[in-house]
Amino acid sequence: MDYVSLRPGYEISRVIRGGWQLAGGHGAVDRRAAVDDLIASAEAQITSFDCADIYTGVEEIIGEFRTAYRNKHGAEALGRIKVHTKFVPDLDILPKISKSHVTRVIDQSLRRLSMERLDLVQFHWWDYAVPGHVDAALWLVDLQREGKIHLLGGTNFDTPHSAELIAHGFPLVSMQVQYSLLDARPEHGLVALGRRHGMQLLCYGSVAGGFLSDRWLGRPEPRPPFENRSLTKYKLIIDDFGGWELFQHLLTSLRSIADAHRSDIATVASRAMLDRPQVSAVIVGARNQNYLEANRAIARLKLDADDHARIDEVLRQRQGPQGDTFALERDRGGRHGSIMKYNLNKEAS
Repeated sequence: MDYVSLRPGYEISRVIRGGWQLAGGHGAVDRRAAVDDLIASAEAQITSFDCADIYTGVEEIIGEFRTAYRNKHGAEALGRIKVHTKFVPDLDILPKISKSHVTRVIDQSLRRLSMERLDLVQFHWWDYAVPGHVDAALWLVDLQREGKIHLLGGTNFDTPHSAELIAHGFPLVSMQVQYSLLDARPEHGLVALGRRHGMQLLCYGSVAGGFLSDRWLGRPEPRPPFENRSLTKYKLIIDDFGGWELFQHLLTSLRSIADAHRSDIATVASRAMLDRPQVSAVIVGARNQNYLEANRAIARLKLDADDHARIDEVLRQRQGPQGDTFALERDRGGRHGSIMKYNLNKEAS
């Protein structure tokens, strides 16, 4: 496994185990099996885990995993485990958000995760037209000073608003963003900002919900309805990328690279993102141990300059998506925004 330091003394695995699939949206979750799977990931040297206050039940599952892992391997081993959570206030709460609300949510995450200090809190704000995101960010800084939070990051902030947070003293160590061979919007400013300010990117969607895999090579273009909201979302990205024909061209190129490395399309697609500037890690989603070896293979795979040139040859034909990070998803009346859920805490309660 490859590792990287976000800050001195804070090391993460470059493959992060995502927690969204454990929220139940992809089917019933066996909590005991989920804890065992997380232990297996940690034992396989994937030592970093991602969750959020809005992922129903996931912080609790990871809290149970931490306790079980400590009991099995000891406190020193637990100290190498990093858990990244999020602070995502609902759209409806934004106009009336208060410091007490922020404190309650952070205290809730501490309880759920069985932690005395949160490793990394990633802040999100749904609507920039609603004032208050700077105040909320600085309240998180206050909680950091109180010792409740170690590091602070963001998720899905665009370039201007990331720069605004930095200018107001919010110490952005990382930004979690949707970033893949299909969706290069972070390259429209955010990567350069990160380079200037030491902000690293943690990437989700590197396999586009499973579309960037051998399963879809040579398949006819699918039509809605899709199995889940994730496939609906990423099919829109494929449409913006240039359509199904160009997507198949990309898959064919990735398959030829995978053949040369005795690998597979998904692993090549994820490794290609790890090689991008400012990218510290990719976040992989898995509901069980079936994908563990494939996730470990991302770190082992080494792509050379010729491999990247073959990928870039296809990407030069890319048409989109256009705009800055997450801008399309913030347009609640648009194709991308209309399928989003903006009040997940309310739904969970």
